[in-house]
Amino acid sequence: MQLLFSIGFLEIHWVDIIDILLVSALLYNFYNLVKNTLALRVFIGFLSIYFLYLVIQATEMELMTAILGQFMGVGVIAAVILFQQELRRFLMMIGKTTSLNQDFFQFLFKKNKNPQNWNIEPILKALKTLSGLNMGALMVLSANEDLKNYINTGDILDAELSERLLVSVFFKNSPLHDGAAILTEGKIKAARCILPVSENEKIPANLGLRHRAAIGISEVTNALVLVVSEEAGQMSAVHRGQIKHNLALPQLREELNEYFAHADDEVETVK
Repeated sequence: MQLLFSIGFLEIHWVDIIDILLVSALLYNFYNLVKNTLALRVFIGFLSIYFLYLVIQATEMELMTAILGQFMGVGVIAAVILFQQELRRFLMMIGKTTSLNQDFFQFLFKKNKNPQNWNIEPILKALKTLSGLNMGALMVLSANEDLKNYINTGDILDAELSERLLVSVFFKNSPLHDGAAILTEGKIKAARCILPVSENEKIPANLGLRHRAAIGISEVTNALVLVVSEEAGQMSAVHRGQIKHNLALPQLREELNEYFAHADDEVETVK
């Protein structure tokens, strides 16, 4: 193994540099999956305990090493349970980006590109109509993530994007209006879907279950969620647990363009 340089008792080899870069890249990509979500706090907590364990192990504190060693053994199982959704998304990202037609280093330092044929005009027109009629609506848009677990909770449509269809789904007398519509791959995949409700205590009390569900799904996925309030007809956008209230149509267009451009890591915005 070729020695790169030495600092006192510390010897640095080429393989050590590669090792550090690989670990940094993996941590960076996993951080991108959990940032602005409740899972981030748990992730930071696990890292803090693990680094403390390494320090105690290096100082040869046998009792503390034994105690934290037992905790770390159980902690791996706990992490798999707590980060089930994030690990699934992380493994899916690896599966997509390490295929034969892509460069492995693109996975390490760039986001996965997954261009899709999205037409946002029917979405914007439907939002405008629903807002004008004070019809509550909840739309989950995913540019590059599999939401199959949530899609399976509702009724599968797999229909082309259409203003009339979206408005019909959320019409008050429609059997599909109760729940969320999930849009992926440029289509309306399902309606009447059940979403996880956020448990964030900082959410204002005036926000109802529809908004809490929008925040909840945005905390565990990279989806952009659009909400129309049934009481006031106000339109909102939610991403990564952050909600933007009372948006006008041009602002919603900007949110959609920014989301798709960022999700696909493309220079062009969606028209």
